Amino acid sequence: MVDLGPSMDLSKPPSETRVVAAMSGGVDSSVVAALLAEAGYDVVGVTLQLYDSGEAAAAATRTCCAGQDIYDARRVADRLDIPHYVLDYESRFREDVIDDFVDSYVRGETPIPCIRCNQTVKFRDLLAKARDLGADALATGHYVRRVVGPGGAGELHAGVSPERDQSYFLFATTHDQLDMLRFPLGDMGKDEVRAHARRFGLLNADKPDSQDICFVPDGDYASLVTKLRPEAAVPGEIVDLDGQVLGNHQGIVHFTIGQRKGLGIGGRQGGAGDALYVVRLDPQNAKVIVGPRAALEVTVIEVENVNWLSDDMSALPNGKSSDTSSVWPMEIEARLRSTQRPGPALLTPTADGGARLEMLQPQLGVAPGQAAVFYRDSQVLGGGWIGNTGVSAKNIRVASTK
Repeated sequence: MVDLGPSMDLSKPPSETRVVAAMSGGVDSSVVAALLAEAGYDVVGVTLQLYDSGEAAAAATRTCCAGQDIYDARRVADRLDIPHYVLDYESRFREDVIDDFVDSYVRGETPIPCIRCNQTVKFRDLLAKARDLGADALATGHYVRRVVGPGGAGELHAGVSPERDQSYFLFATTHDQLDMLRFPLGDMGKDEVRAHARRFGLLNADKPDSQDICFVPDGDYASLVTKLRPEAAVPGEIVDLDGQVLGNHQGIVHFTIGQRKGLGIGGRQGGAGDALYVVRLDPQNAKVIVGPRAALEVTVIEVENVNWLSDDMSALPNGKSSDTSSVWPMEIEARLRSTQRPGPALLTPTADGGARLEMLQPQLGVAPGQAAVFYRDSQVLGGGWIGNTGVSAKNIRVASTK
């Protein structure tokens, strides 16, 4: 039996503690439910149906929360002899995640739907349902850690396995949510989790990880966006940094910051010289601006709608402290993409609820709509959404009108 002590941190004995296990049908959440049941907790499995199960069943298997995945979760719950419920959150998911995803692309941004999903239907709506079921905690299969800080409050920390760490996707978690959330896999690696799955005899022990955007299982996100927002397919021009027209496109939705392939303009300025990359999208004028790799370099980033998770962030410029000069800028590490290791940066909160992030090493391909997450050692201090990166002011001289 695995000792889940610090990862659960609940005041009552396991037999008197009800825990809702969020079961997606994958191996991670299934092992969480199995470990909790083995430890003697009163476990209730809950699976969310988030989108059309018929389409998901016919699509690739590397998704979650519909079709075969719901069936797999139910079979695991039956093997563990725990109650299992399927909640139809399709309409909520459409409004909070899918619509946000497509609207973000229309604005020329690069969205991260997994963060929105955790922020809304999973940690907002599912937590409310867990409370309705009389649960003391909601446990998930995320590879992150909840650590009790010096003041007794829960802190969010990266998982011990750098390859599996999912803390980037959970920066929007609130203090109230963190009080009830538990992450039993935070101290494990994937091999250990699969070994537990085999030990429990779970049918999905060798099931592949979900990697695709769940509601775009074929990877063709542009078709989804143009279907739901036809205005995203407005043709326009591909221009260089000086505004010279190099070609035409069939909609900015087909492009992302940092993209090199598929530009349809030969890939190099005038057939020679530096390779060309997408450095900015101008949805208002339907322009795709391209330039050399150096034009992608970013050091200063404006971060919007910051969610602070650390109790140490007490000198924010919002009236709590009159003297912030000794605190800000704070030396931290920042992660700008889920696959990126955190890099050194200087962080300064702003009075509008955002922050100014100065990376000490230039970053490439930083796109509005992505997340910037702040770390000190393994602890997540907070994070927000990337807004202006200063690329347009420093490198781009394109006129703002056609």
